[in-house]
Amino acid sequence: MIDIKLIRENPQKIKDGAKKKNFDADKMIDDILDIDVKRRDITGKVESMRAKQNTVSRQIPQVKKEGGDVSAVMAEMKSLSAEIKDYGAKLSDIEAKQNELLSCLPNMPDEDVCAGGKENNKPIKYYKEKPQFDFKPKDHVELCESLHMIDYKRGAKLGGAGSWIYTGMGARMEWALINFFIDEHIKDGYEFLLVPHMLNYECGYVAGQFPKFGDEVYWIQNPTGSDKKFILPTAETALVNLYRGEILDESELPKKFIAYTPCYRREAGSYRSEERGMIRGHQFNKVEMVQYAKPEESDAAFEELVGKAERLVQELGLHYRLSKLAAADCSFSMARTYDIEVWIPSMGIYKEVSSASNARDYQARRGGMRYRGKDKKTHFVHTLNASGLATSRVMPAIVEQYQNADGSVTVPEVLQKYMGVDIIKP
Repeated sequence: MIDIKLIRENPQKIKDGAKKKNFDADKMIDDILDIDVKRRDITGKVESMRAKQNTVSRQIPQVKKEGGDVSAVMAEMKSLSAEIKDYGAKLSDIEAKQNELLSCLPNMPDEDVCAGGKENNKPIKYYKEKPQFDFKPKDHVELCESLHMIDYKRGAKLGGAGSWIYTGMGARMEWALINFFIDEHIKDGYEFLLVPHMLNYECGYVAGQFPKFGDEVYWIQNPTGSDKKFILPTAETALVNLYRGEILDESELPKKFIAYTPCYRREAGSYRSEERGMIRGHQFNKVEMVQYAKPEESDAAFEELVGKAERLVQELGLHYRLSKLAAADCSFSMARTYDIEVWIPSMGIYKEVSSASNARDYQARRGGMRYRGKDKKTHFVHTLNASGLATSRVMPAIVEQYQNADGSVTVPEVLQKYMGVDIIKP
């Protein structure tokens, strides 16, 4: 959520920032400011009436003690109390409306983030050369089927389009990747958590997915009660809620967490032909990194997350590029995002395996997550996240980039100790 003070001070800057995300917020911001004027006016009146109420209430015992008649004063206080209650109800309605509008306003992109969508994303780094083959290479679907690593047919039978079953060496490679990622993060001092997969509405609200993107998750309704939950689309949604409504001490920051979960996504529209296999699915595995940081350490934390995600891909020996996303391609809650995209030879394109993002204080304001500084004042933390990594595109990149002429696939060196083999043969 954007600080209302920033909107008051420079509404045009907020409008321009929203436009960079291809979001027209002009009327919304004007409405927020109109409501804010009314809210502040009512707040002032209520505070004035309460001050009068407190003053008179303190005087009544003395008047009684001196034998004075307080009936008129008591009647006035009763009327004043009713008026305060009426204004309080109006204030509650106005604040709810203002918060509703504020919650639908996207985060401000950082100044150095360019406007527009995917067409304005900028590759800023490449690692290794694209793999070259002296034989006709196969795509990952053919390789995974011929090596009995994935059963697409029975996966679709069980879960429909966008579902698959890891089998044999495929299941072992998937588990090896997850273990490799977790081990590397633990070495770097991140605390490993296993979080709930079913979350309450507040988790989605704080993360910035609700109310605007409520139709993009899978909802679960308790048939015997009124509680309604959703299945997490990413572990970030849980991790950024750990300290919701809490005040940390400055000495506790930064806090660094990782979590392994399957991720559950509703995917709108039909699957394109180039997205067959594991490139896009309703359920996939991911290890997620999240940091809570002080504002002045936020940029360094972002660079750390990007570097950690890059290092994992480098240790797997995969060709990839690092791209800085344009504002409209950053998610609703994020001020900046870098994507790590692996090369899929059969498709001739790069596919994202990690997004590293900085929400600044946007999520913290939605969730009331603060810390008490050395100045004894409370400040909002900054929240950051990065995939470390998502596996469903890493495996296709591995089998395609590491394939051999005889149809076998060489196992990346860092995974061999987990899998017990150095090559997967037909």
